[in-house]
Amino acid sequence: MIQPLAYIHPQAKIADNVVIEPFVTIHKDVEIGEGTWIGSNSVIMDGARIGKNCRIFPGAVVSAPPQDLKYKGEQSTVTIGDNTTIRECVTLNRGTALDKNTTTIGSNCLLMAYVHVAHDCVIGDNVIVANAVQLAGHITVYDYAFIGGSSAVHQFVEIGAHSMISGGSLVRKDVPPYTKAGREPLSYVGINSVGLRRRGFSAATIAEIQEIYRIIFLKKYNVTKALDIIEAEFTPSVERDEIINFLQNSQRGIMKGFGNT
Repeated sequence: MIQPLAYIHPQAKIADNVVIEPFVTIHKDVEIGEGTWIGSNSVIMDGARIGKNCRIFPGAVVSAPPQDLKYKGEQSTVTIGDNTTIRECVTLNRGTALDKNTTTIGSNCLLMAYVHVAHDCVIGDNVIVANAVQLAGHITVYDYAFIGGSSAVHQFVEIGAHSMISGGSLVRKDVPPYTKAGREPLSYVGINSVGLRRRGFSAATIAEIQEIYRIIFLKKYNVTKALDIIEAEFTPSVERDEIINFLQNSQRGIMKGFGNT
């Protein structure tokens, strides 16, 4: 299943049933899991750890050295989970010793064409990153998030689980879980109710999430006051606690509320 026009370093670890198309280049310190397909003209560089049944389309570059002047050539990795699709011309940079030493892409993800994921990013499972999104270093994207095409995300930003960011956004602040984000500057525009319904969240849970975010974004409270009210008025639940923990741990601050300037 390996085409003769591909170059594979003899020490690369290639599992069974991997398909490697012509003109692929695979470096020495690489591991590729069973059933993965590597499209023509892809380059898989040292430090790549690719799971099972992934699809890597032509022109992708996986595990290139970071575009970071602090990087001094130390060994580091890019880890990709199972069943993830990397489309044409995606670039994934490996981590740095000054942070996580790895860049991580979860399982069942879709990174569309021309996406860039910089060093030390962590992308969860079932994440969709649309065409030409640019992720700076040290970003965390939680499970089931969706980032619209041509968006640019500032370094150290966190994007919460089940959130949805509109195309063309400049993401300078953290985006809390379950929300939709749009406009400029990036602002709260509601909760991702359609996505939550598709993933089996009950109507009661969705309503509770909506009420929590009304307090955070629409009532003109500061975050500390909003969190005090939420903890006092809402029974503990997975969703309530995830929102509280996200806001309490936000380092860059969260996006603006609806209509705020």
